[in-house]
Amino acid sequence: MRPGAALLASVSLFVLAPSAPGAAGDAEGPPPLPERMADTGGGSQLITAQASRTSSTTGTVTWWNRRDGRWVKAGSVPARFGAKGLVEGDSRKQGTDTTPTGLYDLPYAFGIKPAPEGTRAEYRPVKQDSWWCQDTASRSYNRWTEPRPADCRAAESEHLITYPTQYAYALVVGFNYERPVRGRGAGIFLHVNGSGATAGCVSVSHDAMRRILTWADPARSPHIAIGTDDGPTSIVRY
Repeated sequence: MRPGAALLASVSLFVLAPSAPGAAGDAEGPPPLPERMADTGGGSQLITAQASRTSSTTGTVTWWNRRDGRWVKAGSVPARFGAKGLVEGDSRKQGTDTTPTGLYDLPYAFGIKPAPEGTRAEYRPVKQDSWWCQDTASRSYNRWTEPRPADCRAAESEHLITYPTQYAYALVVGFNYERPVRGRGAGIFLHVNGSGATAGCVSVSHDAMRRILTWADPARSPHIAIGTDDGPTSIVRY
């Protein structure tokens, strides 16, 4: 074979050979979860709380920052959900021990313990007379109250200070909050793990809640998306 023909053959083989895995031009795998979601709330911070299916009581909470046009994972931890799993937020009923799926804002934080150093969110200290009203007949339905108003029955509300483990640190999830629909549900939080599944909240470890509170920046409009891997309550639909 002539030297020129040998060179041409080698170049042809190089061009036609398949690229090695990871070579330039190959797909880099699926984009980060927030990139696949229908909506992330319009801010540059997002918490995702994801379970495998609606019957799940465990899953993963991940918090993300948007930087230079891309979503970057800031942290990820195991999470717990309602004892009866998850349900579409718009059809949830109070007292069902289900976690509402959907995309929600995070109005403020609270806790029995002092706010971790570096917390920027509004942080309300829990006092002896701090309650969360869940009485559907009360004008204070799904609201923090201090003290508990006369029209809000104690048996239908949470006396926050009596949950020293779970409410050591918490973030209010804006489910049914801005314009409450009575009977849909009240008092949905992201809080510290208790002994097992929740009554409808999302919970993570004590250390994770501290990390999330020091990460969250109201100026960046953080939201939380709650959902499943797929199906009608898939997290990417919110």
